[in-house]
Amino acid sequence: MIITKQNRRVIYETLFKEGVLVAPKDFNRPAHPDIPSVRNLEVIKAMQSLTSKGYVKTQFSWQWYYYTLTEEGLAYLREFLNLPTEIVPQTHMKPARPQGRPSGYGGRQEGREGGAYRAPRGDREYRRRDDGNEKEGASGDYRPRFGGVGRGAGAPPS
Repeated sequence: MIITKQNRRVIYETLFKEGVLVAPKDFNRPAHPDIPSVRNLEVIKAMQSLTSKGYVKTQFSWQWYYYTLTEEGLAYLREFLNLPTEIVPQTHMKPARPQGRPSGYGGRQEGREGGAYRAPRGDREYRRRDDGNEKEGASGDYRPRFGGVGRGAGAPPS
């Protein structure tokens, strides 16, 4: 399909900026939902071309196409759009973490007045065996009895 350079550039810029792109499976739709200046069919066909080259991974679910940029596609779009290596898509950026406290504490410091109960870490004696190799358990002649409804409810186990 012939896609104008201007439309192809707009599609590639949107894909590079976000790192992902979605398109409904509606070939007659006049405009793409995220890129109103481009027809939906042009977006699908441009992404199909990038998929065949290995620059984009395609996932189809519930009548929507989901396109994800690969590392090779990232390099190709950087070259196509003449972008420096410092610029990366939104999906490749690491989220900024607050500097004040370490993660995993949920906002409470050592006091921990509220929240869920956590057992002390040093109290793990219940897992150790002091008697060495001797095992505790049922004797060999022990036969459990299972009651209930259905087949063999009253029959003893054989």
